Amino acid sequence: MSEPASHEHNPGRRIGGTLLSVDNISLAFGGVKALTDISFDVREHEIRAIIGPNGAGKSSMLNCINGVYTPQQGRIRFDGQEFQRMDPHKAASMGIARTFQNIALFKGMSVLDNIMTGRMLKMRTNLFLQALYVGPNRREELEHRRHVEHIIDFLQIESVRKTPVGRLPYGVQKRVELGRALAAEPRLLLLDEPMAGMNIEEKQDMCRFVLDVNDEFGTTIVLIEHDMGVVMDISDRVVVLDYGKKIGDGTPGEVRANKAVIDAYLGVAH
Repeated sequence: MSEPASHEHNPGRRIGGTLLSVDNISLAFGGVKALTDISFDVREHEIRAIIGPNGAGKSSMLNCINGVYTPQQGRIRFDGQEFQRMDPHKAASMGIARTFQNIALFKGMSVLDNIMTGRMLKMRTNLFLQALYVGPNRREELEHRRHVEHIIDFLQIESVRKTPVGRLPYGVQKRVELGRALAAEPRLLLLDEPMAGMNIEEKQDMCRFVLDVNDEFGTTIVLIEHDMGVVMDISDRVVVLDYGKKIGDGTPGEVRANKAVIDAYLGVAH
């Protein structure tokens, strides 16, 4: 893979109406303000990037969206429902999935079993039947396995499907984590620096997969990423944070030309 593809290669994509809106979110830990009066929206089927220097509040923003943190002020509206207080289980059940900066996989378990854990919310049979692996549970298990095998094929990791995750290269582990999030069939996928620590080839592969998830599954994506080339190539719109405040919001071109953004972030060598 020579160049990361961009959305210009798929002009037929249709961006829908607002799926997520974040209104006047403020978050503080003790006297330290992590986020101050942040508002932005995310449209269905788009790739929405959140950028900014280290400590700008990007991960804190994702943590508010999926309920890990409860902001002191503001509201979050997802798919027409408004919340002042979200929690991670509610977020997951509504179709919000998340990956993390630091890989959070079960290192001793196989690729297949790790991705299967992403199906937990979809499993309906009771624990007794699951333990016996009989009747409706066997049919359900096979159905979930078919879905997981499709994700494994999609992410091109068939050759390591039975390998313990801890033995795999870093870039492949990040791909498995993406697969586990996809197993939940999310409407909104939150990616926290999915390309951090990767070499150029791994980054290009991950770019392709992020675009394919968006194009083929129709998944809406909110992405935190430091690599500005990646952000400008694959994002539909970009919101820029600095010291917990929003300083820019618009298309990649608009953000690239925003003086406040240039001063705070783009003009800084990374």
